[in-house]
Amino acid sequence: MENNHVYLEKKGAIATIYFNRPEKRNALTHEMWKAIPGLVKDAEEDATIKVIILRGVDETSFAAGADISEFKTLRSTAAGAKIYNDATHEAERAVATCKKPTIAMVQGYCIGGGCELASACDFRFADTNARFGITPAKLGLVYGLDATKVLVDLVGVSNAKYILFSGNHLDVNKAASFGLVNEIYSPEDIEEKTYEFAETLCTRAQFTVRSMKYIINEIASGTSEDTEETARLRLVSFETEDYQEGVAAFMEKRKPEFKYS
Repeated sequence: MENNHVYLEKKGAIATIYFNRPEKRNALTHEMWKAIPGLVKDAEEDATIKVIILRGVDETSFAAGADISEFKTLRSTAAGAKIYNDATHEAERAVATCKKPTIAMVQGYCIGGGCELASACDFRFADTNARFGITPAKLGLVYGLDATKVLVDLVGVSNAKYILFSGNHLDVNKAASFGLVNEIYSPEDIEEKTYEFAETLCTRAQFTVRSMKYIINEIASGTSEDTEETARLRLVSFETEDYQEGVAAFMEKRKPEFKYS
């Protein structure tokens, strides 16, 4: 789906999904929400892509929540709200369940739906100007269960209640203390550092990265013992070319050149 307010750019092994409404602090419209799953799928199915980054088109904002103007149109009735909520749910699930690593590069405001998408990513790197918040209590709305679980898994029960009950904005240091942010960088350094980390992930064994993401997500969903699939992934890893390459590179004291994509 073509949508110049949210678009995908591929460069080498890294795909970037840009939010492009800086004049509105990248407030997310219904059409933007609808476009996100297709962009994630495009990057996920491209064998050349190893990492996906979500970010604002500039330093203005990551995404400052939903476009409030649609509350009185599309979201003015329960039926309209369901259409909108289905779109937000599908976008959040597309990011959360993506098989490839995802990184939210957060500059400026990361509020409401923006924070929902950032939380669904595997990592959140933020600059010192970043502000986080989820504000349903300021609007009389109820946050969905899937997205709430993602938040609880990240920050814990008490901190999730603090965020959702108060609707307060968190500065980057408080967000990091809650477990919402992995790394903090200066505004000048965040782009370089985020893409540098993404490049590091690209050099790692991709079968390992994707299998471990799957297993970690299974644990987060309540699995505490091996399933047929988790056991299979572990055993199959010993049969991959990348395992042979990893061992050989270690023995030869060189950097491995993994081939799995």
